[in-house]
Amino acid sequence: MSGPTPTREWFRDWFGEEYIALYPHRDEGEAKAAVDLFLTAVPPGPQATVLDLACGAGRHMREFRTAGLEATGLDLSRELLRRARSQTPVDSLVRADMREIPFEDGAFDGVTSFFTSFGYFREPLDDRRVLREMGRVVKRGGSFMLDFLNADRVRRELVPEDMREMDGKRIIQRREILDGCVIKRIRIESTTDGSASHFEERVRLYSRAELASLLEEAGLEISHRFGDYEGATFRSTSPRLILAGHVMALPEAAS
Repeated sequence: MSGPTPTREWFRDWFGEEYIALYPHRDEGEAKAAVDLFLTAVPPGPQATVLDLACGAGRHMREFRTAGLEATGLDLSRELLRRARSQTPVDSLVRADMREIPFEDGAFDGVTSFFTSFGYFREPLDDRRVLREMGRVVKRGGSFMLDFLNADRVRRELVPEDMREMDGKRIIQRREILDGCVIKRIRIESTTDGSASHFEERVRLYSRAELASLLEEAGLEISHRFGDYEGATFRSTSPRLILAGHVMALPEAAS
Protein backbone atom coordinates (compact mmCIF):
# COMPACT_ATOMS: atom_id res chain seq x y z
CA MET A 1 0.00 0.00 0.00
CA SER A 2 2.97 2.33 0.38
CA GLY A 3 3.11 5.17 -2.09
CA PRO A 4 5.19 8.27 -2.73
CA THR A 5 5.99 10.49 0.22
CA PRO A 6 3.44 13.30 0.39
CA THR A 7 4.84 16.85 0.26
CA ARG A 8 1.83 18.54 1.92
CA GLU A 9 0.97 18.02 5.58
CA TRP A 10 -2.06 15.70 5.59
CA PHE A 11 -4.07 17.52 8.26
CA ARG A 12 -4.31 20.67 6.13
CA ASP A 13 -6.76 18.88 3.79
CA TRP A 14 -8.58 16.35 5.94
CA PHE A 15 -10.42 18.20 8.70
CA GLY A 16 -13.44 19.44 6.76
CA GLU A 17 -16.90 18.27 5.76
CA GLU A 18 -15.75 14.73 4.94
CA TYR A 19 -14.09 14.32 8.33
CA ILE A 20 -17.22 15.44 10.14
CA ALA A 21 -19.40 13.05 8.13
CA LEU A 22 -17.05 10.11 8.72
CA TYR A 23 -16.94 10.46 12.52
CA PRO A 24 -20.50 11.29 13.66
CA HIS A 25 -20.01 9.30 16.90
CA ARG A 26 -17.71 11.98 18.29
CA ASP A 27 -20.64 13.65 19.99
CA GLU A 28 -21.51 15.91 22.91
CA GLY A 29 -21.80 12.99 25.32
CA GLU A 30 -18.24 11.91 24.66
CA ALA A 31 -17.06 15.51 25.01
CA LYS A 32 -18.78 15.89 28.38
CA ALA A 33 -17.16 12.70 29.69
CA ALA A 34 -13.70 13.90 28.61
CA VAL A 35 -14.13 17.36 30.12
CA ASP A 36 -15.57 15.93 33.36
CA LEU A 37 -12.53 13.66 33.65
CA PHE A 38 -10.18 16.63 33.28
CA LEU A 39 -12.08 18.73 35.83
CA THR A 40 -12.16 15.86 38.33
CA ALA A 41 -8.57 14.67 37.94
CA VAL A 42 -6.67 17.98 37.69
CA PRO A 43 -9.17 20.79 38.35
CA PRO A 44 -7.72 24.15 37.25
CA GLY A 45 -9.90 26.03 39.74
CA PRO A 46 -13.18 27.93 39.59
CA GLN A 47 -13.59 30.39 36.69
CA ALA A 48 -10.26 29.21 35.31
CA THR A 49 -9.00 29.91 31.81
CA VAL A 50 -8.45 26.82 29.67
CA LEU A 51 -6.94 26.45 26.19
CA ASP A 52 -8.48 23.62 24.16
CA LEU A 53 -5.80 22.73 21.63
CA ALA A 54 -7.11 21.45 18.27
CA CYS A 55 -10.61 22.35 19.43
CA GLY A 56 -12.34 21.25 16.21
CA ALA A 57 -16.02 22.18 16.07
CA GLY A 58 -15.94 23.29 19.71
CA ARG A 59 -17.78 20.50 21.49
CA HIS A 60 -15.30 20.38 24.41
CA MET A 61 -15.25 24.16 24.66
CA ARG A 62 -19.00 24.22 25.10
CA GLU A 63 -18.70 21.75 27.99
CA PHE A 64 -16.02 23.88 29.64
CA ARG A 65 -18.25 26.94 29.39
CA THR A 66 -21.21 25.02 30.79
CA ALA A 67 -18.98 24.17 33.78
CA GLY A 68 -18.27 27.89 34.31
CA LEU A 69 -14.75 28.04 32.87
CA GLU A 70 -13.44 30.51 30.32
CA ALA A 71 -12.41 28.37 27.35
CA THR A 72 -10.38 29.41 24.33
CA GLY A 73 -10.16 27.14 21.31
CA LEU A 74 -7.31 26.85 18.81
CA ASP A 75 -7.48 24.96 15.53
CA LEU A 76 -6.02 25.11 12.03
CA SER A 77 -9.12 23.95 10.13
CA ARG A 78 -11.22 26.79 8.72
CA GLU A 79 -14.24 24.51 8.32
CA LEU A 80 -14.16 23.20 11.89
CA LEU A 81 -13.72 26.70 13.25
CA ARG A 82 -16.63 27.90 11.12
CA ARG A 83 -18.79 25.27 12.77
CA ALA A 84 -17.48 26.17 16.21
CA ARG A 85 -18.34 29.85 15.64
CA SER A 86 -21.98 28.96 15.07
CA GLN A 87 -22.28 27.99 18.77
CA THR A 88 -19.29 29.64 20.47
CA PRO A 89 -18.27 33.30 20.89
CA VAL A 90 -16.05 34.29 17.98
CA ASP A 91 -13.51 36.04 20.21
CA SER A 92 -12.76 32.76 22.00
CA LEU A 93 -11.60 30.99 18.81
CA VAL A 94 -8.19 31.29 17.20
CA ARG A 95 -6.91 29.85 13.94
CA ALA A 96 -3.26 28.88 14.39
CA ASP A 97 -0.69 26.09 14.18
CA MET A 98 -0.25 24.26 17.49
CA ARG A 99 3.51 24.34 16.98
CA GLU A 100 3.41 28.12 17.50
CA ILE A 101 0.62 28.98 19.94
CA PRO A 102 -0.05 32.74 19.70
CA PHE A 103 -0.40 33.45 23.43
CA GLU A 104 1.96 34.78 26.08
CA ASP A 105 3.77 32.64 28.65
CA GLY A 106 1.45 31.57 31.45
CA ALA A 107 -1.67 32.91 29.76
CA PHE A 108 -3.90 30.01 30.90
CA ASP A 109 -4.70 27.99 34.00
CA GLY A 110 -4.99 24.77 31.99
CA VAL A 111 -4.58 23.22 28.55
CA THR A 112 -6.21 20.18 26.94
CA SER A 113 -5.61 18.13 23.82
CA PHE A 114 -8.50 15.73 23.23
CA PHE A 115 -9.03 12.72 20.96
CA THR A 116 -5.60 12.15 19.45
CA SER A 117 -4.83 15.68 18.34
CA PHE A 118 -1.12 14.92 18.80
CA GLY A 119 1.55 13.09 16.82
CA TYR A 120 0.47 14.52 13.47
CA PHE A 121 3.83 15.72 12.20
CA ARG A 122 6.35 13.98 9.99
CA GLU A 123 9.24 15.19 12.15
CA PRO A 124 9.15 14.08 15.82
CA LEU A 125 10.81 17.38 16.76
CA ASP A 126 7.55 19.11 15.85
CA ASP A 127 5.65 16.98 18.37
CA ARG A 128 8.14 18.07 21.02
CA ARG A 129 7.52 21.68 20.01
CA VAL A 130 3.78 21.21 20.61
CA LEU A 131 4.34 19.93 24.14
CA ARG A 132 6.76 22.73 24.91
CA GLU A 133 4.19 25.24 23.70
CA MET A 134 1.54 23.61 25.90
CA GLY A 135 3.82 23.98 28.91
CA ARG A 136 4.78 27.54 27.99
CA VAL A 137 1.25 29.00 27.80
CA VAL A 138 0.08 27.50 31.13
CA LYS A 139 0.90 29.02 34.51
CA ARG A 140 3.31 27.05 36.65
CA GLY A 141 1.21 24.64 38.69
CA GLY A 142 -1.56 24.76 36.08
CA SER A 143 -3.30 21.68 34.68
CA PHE A 144 -2.93 19.70 31.47
CA MET A 145 -4.56 16.68 29.85
CA LEU A 146 -3.30 14.86 26.75
CA ASP A 147 -5.78 12.35 25.34
CA PHE A 148 -3.97 9.95 22.99
CA LEU A 149 -4.52 6.54 21.45
CA ASN A 150 -3.13 3.33 22.99
CA ALA A 151 -0.28 2.68 20.56
CA ASP A 152 0.36 -0.92 21.68
CA ARG A 153 -3.29 -1.83 21.14
CA VAL A 154 -3.28 -0.16 17.71
CA ARG A 155 -0.29 -2.28 16.71
CA ARG A 156 -1.93 -5.48 17.95
CA GLU A 157 -5.39 -4.92 16.55
CA LEU A 158 -4.81 -2.99 13.34
CA VAL A 159 -7.49 -3.69 10.73
CA PRO A 160 -5.75 -3.44 7.32
CA GLU A 161 -8.89 -2.54 5.38
CA ASP A 162 -12.60 -1.95 5.80
CA MET A 163 -15.47 -0.62 3.71
CA ARG A 164 -18.89 0.79 4.50
CA GLU A 165 -21.60 2.80 2.80
CA MET A 166 -23.14 5.89 4.33
CA ASP A 167 -25.39 8.61 2.88
CA GLY A 168 -24.81 7.64 -0.73
CA LYS A 169 -21.07 7.26 -0.33
CA ARG A 170 -18.76 4.26 -0.17
CA ILE A 171 -15.93 4.74 2.32
CA ILE A 172 -12.84 2.56 1.95
CA GLN A 173 -10.15 2.80 4.64
CA ARG A 174 -6.75 1.13 4.33
CA ARG A 175 -4.28 1.11 7.21
CA GLU A 176 -0.64 0.29 7.73
CA ILE A 177 2.12 0.99 10.21
CA LEU A 178 5.13 2.59 8.58
CA ASP A 179 8.13 4.45 10.03
CA GLY A 180 6.62 4.45 13.50
CA CYS A 181 3.28 5.90 12.38
CA VAL A 182 -0.17 4.45 11.83
CA ILE A 183 -1.33 5.62 8.42
CA LYS A 184 -4.93 5.52 7.28
CA ARG A 185 -5.68 6.20 3.62
CA ILE A 186 -9.30 7.07 3.00
CA ARG A 187 -11.17 6.88 -0.29
CA ILE A 188 -14.68 8.33 -0.40
CA GLU A 189 -16.63 7.32 -3.49
CA SER A 190 -20.02 8.51 -4.68
CA THR A 191 -22.31 5.53 -5.25
CA THR A 192 -24.19 7.49 -7.91
CA ASP A 193 -21.54 8.90 -10.25
CA GLY A 194 -18.39 7.08 -9.12
CA SER A 195 -16.44 10.24 -8.31
CA ALA A 196 -13.92 9.88 -5.48
CA SER A 197 -11.92 11.90 -3.00
CA HIS A 198 -8.76 10.78 -1.24
CA PHE A 199 -7.49 11.73 2.21
CA GLU A 200 -4.92 10.54 4.71
CA GLU A 201 -4.48 10.38 8.47
CA ARG A 202 -1.05 9.87 9.98
CA VAL A 203 -0.32 9.60 13.72
CA ARG A 204 3.00 8.73 15.31
CA LEU A 205 2.65 5.74 17.65
CA TYR A 206 4.19 6.91 20.89
CA SER A 207 4.24 4.31 23.65
CA ARG A 208 3.25 5.19 27.20
CA ALA A 209 6.91 5.45 28.22
CA GLU A 210 7.87 7.55 25.20
CA LEU A 211 5.01 9.97 25.71
CA ALA A 212 5.74 10.27 29.42
CA SER A 213 9.36 11.10 28.64
CA LEU A 214 8.36 13.81 26.16
CA LEU A 215 5.95 15.37 28.64
CA GLU A 216 8.58 15.41 31.37
CA GLU A 217 11.03 17.03 28.98
CA ALA A 218 8.47 19.80 28.37
CA GLY A 219 8.00 20.46 32.09
CA LEU A 220 4.68 18.60 32.32
CA GLU A 221 4.48 16.27 35.33
CA ILE A 222 2.04 13.35 35.04
CA SER A 223 -0.13 12.55 38.03
CA HIS A 224 -2.87 10.46 36.36
CA ARG A 225 -2.89 7.77 33.67
CA PHE A 226 -6.35 6.79 32.42
CA GLY A 227 -7.46 4.25 29.85
CA ASP A 228 -10.86 5.72 28.96
CA TYR A 229 -13.12 8.71 29.56
CA GLU A 230 -14.74 7.00 32.53
CA GLY A 231 -11.47 7.26 34.43
CA ALA A 232 -10.39 3.61 34.42
CA THR A 233 -6.73 2.96 35.15
CA PHE A 234 -4.65 2.59 31.99
CA ARG A 235 -3.92 -1.01 30.96
CA SER A 236 -2.45 -2.66 27.87
CA THR A 237 -6.00 -3.35 26.63
CA SER A 238 -7.33 0.19 27.21
CA PRO A 239 -8.80 2.03 24.23
CA ARG A 240 -7.09 5.32 25.14
CA LEU A 241 -3.98 6.64 26.86
CA ILE A 242 -5.01 9.78 28.75
CA LEU A 243 -2.27 11.54 30.70
CA ALA A 244 -3.02 14.41 33.08
CA GLY A 245 -1.04 16.45 35.55
CA HIS A 246 0.52 19.85 36.15
CA VAL A 247 3.04 22.23 34.66
CA MET A 248 6.07 22.18 36.93
CA ALA A 249 8.51 24.37 35.04
CA LEU A 250 8.61 26.50 31.94
CA PRO A 251 10.34 24.48 29.19
CA GLU A 252 13.70 25.63 27.95
CA ALA A 253 13.90 26.85 24.39
CA ALA A 254 14.09 24.03 21.84
CA SER A 255 17.50 23.49 20.35
